[in-house]
Amino acid sequence: MASPSDSKANTRLVALRGGEGVRPALGQVTLVGAGPGDPDLLTIKALKALQAADVLVHDGLVSAEILDLALQARRIDVAKRKSRHTLPQDDINQLLVALAREGLDVVRLKGGDPFLFGRGGEELAACREAGIDCAVVPGVTAALAASAGAGAPLTHRGSAQAVTFVTGHAAHGDPDLDWQALARPNQTVVVYMGVSTAGLIAQRLTAAGRAGSTPALVVENASRADERRILTTLAGLATAAEGLKGPALLMVGESMAMADIKSPGETATLAVFEVQNVSSGQ
Repeated sequence: MASPSDSKANTRLVALRGGEGVRPALGQVTLVGAGPGDPDLLTIKALKALQAADVLVHDGLVSAEILDLALQARRIDVAKRKSRHTLPQDDINQLLVALAREGLDVVRLKGGDPFLFGRGGEELAACREAGIDCAVVPGVTAALAASAGAGAPLTHRGSAQAVTFVTGHAAHGDPDLDWQALARPNQTVVVYMGVSTAGLIAQRLTAAGRAGSTPALVVENASRADERRILTTLAGLATAAEGLKGPALLMVGESMAMADIKSPGETATLAVFEVQNVSSGQ
């Protein structure tokens, strides 16, 4: 049964199938990656899952255009609200299990990819423990969309032999990262959820030996109509991240110098482009 914290809307959803006294067959849960926001980047398999869903449990970063592809499904928004904290992960896990136990086809729709900083592993484990069938549909993660859109390869034979995805957010204190390893040259470091800690990240990487002149690209709202790109350097990373409001990526590495930064209006789908603190020095 659903936990007491489930809303009345959730309770109505649980009652979609089965009569009183009849225990429905178990449904299933599908963890679906919605990609970075552009509905054209949604996979065909993800689209089929959305069209077959009875219930959509979704994050706040999923675009309205993608949500509208599942018009027949009841929606449960588990995004952060100003009036309440983010729904605890344990509650989300219990909600998915409760809905599936009522025989519903549940899609857990997550921005980007479920297994890249998306807590999909925790939800998969909860379903397995409860005996609920759970499948995973990968999505285009924001780093791939940002890299492709800007024409700045994450790996490049001449300047980036490795790429590392890290999170700039920590529950308590500074991000617990291997700064020495991340400071090695000829690699790309992609930081998710790092806007608020951009200054700290730049400071740690520089202290560990990464040159302040290393190119850096900040991409806000990757793949969306209001995408914004800022080409800078590691030394200018904190300044570049100031004032950003949408989800943004910090991408540090030599190959970021290849980023395509156009003047406003040259590309109709991109609203703002800026260049700042670009250094050609080593």
